[in-house]
Amino acid sequence: MRGIGEVAKASGLAVSALRFYDGAGVLVPASVDPVTGYRWYSDAQVRAARLIAGLRRVGLPVAEIAAAVREMDEPDAVRRRLHRHRRRLEDGLADAQRELLRIHALLDLEEKLMTRITLPAAALAASLDAVRFAAAAEPDGLLPAVLFDAGDSLLTLAATDRYRLAVAELPAAIEGPPVRLSLPLAFVDGVRALPGEITLDLTGEGVRAESGGAVVEGKPLAVDFPDYRRLTRRTTEPVARVTVDTQRLREMVQAAPVAKREHDGSAYDLVIFGLDPEGSVRVATESEWSAERHVAVNREFLLQALDAGGAGQLLLELDGPIQPLAVRVPGGSRFSILMPVRND
Repeated sequence: MRGIGEVAKASGLAVSALRFYDGAGVLVPASVDPVTGYRWYSDAQVRAARLIAGLRRVGLPVAEIAAAVREMDEPDAVRRRLHRHRRRLEDGLADAQRELLRIHALLDLEEKLMTRITLPAAALAASLDAVRFAAAAEPDGLLPAVLFDAGDSLLTLAATDRYRLAVAELPAAIEGPPVRLSLPLAFVDGVRALPGEITLDLTGEGVRAESGGAVVEGKPLAVDFPDYRRLTRRTTEPVARVTVDTQRLREMVQAAPVAKREHDGSAYDLVIFGLDPEGSVRVATESEWSAERHVAVNREFLLQALDAGGAGQLLLELDGPIQPLAVRVPGGSRFSILMPVRND
């Protein structure tokens, strides 16, 4: 039999460690002096203590060390346990290396005041399609751009020609400081054509999109984009909120009586609609325009908003004849707001 000090010296484990493994049930002494409490170990237990010391140095959890000690007479079982632990260590090292690279990249982005956004091309293209129609046309438009507003793992896209506003939100991997840039339509249309996964690098001086070796570059526009959050923030409930079938509403609008109006020398068509007594959406005539729940909007703008909303169902919010009409995709990730036409 060997005393605890001798076992500590032979195994490389401290006396305190041997006491710990005794208490944990991993290596219980062969005998303990009932008077002094001194621990005595067998020669086989010295071998176990050496194994414990090695496993401890490589970071094996206590529960697995205990299992390895029980498997000492089955070397292959111990080897399999060691192999699994090595794989965990290698995976952990790979994860740590990736995280270190990410931290270095983040520091580089912060130094350059750059924001990097990574997301699937299909998701970005769908969200751009949901807002692109509302952007002012180049070169005469006041806002020929799409706003990219990124922060907190969320990319918000917005476009407006001051007669309508479209907004779409989508999750994205975002590194670097929050950014809010108005990007030109030529850049936006180039990005919409990229495949696979897209990496966007955004600074106040320039923007770059890359996917599979294809690159699109541009410069932000120095335009004062409206505060879309303030414009879309509701302080009261709408007069009516109605769920509609997109295709059915499109057919109603296309078949509706046309009312003509003119703005800045350009003619356009109106569609007037509201609610019937049962609360369903109906097309209205000009004589009904002043009714509380009826609203008139640019017919082409409404059809484009319906197309951007996609198939299925949409949510309409009506606030009467002088308030904007909201067209929302259920769930709140995409919506459009159309300014009403006044009945003057």
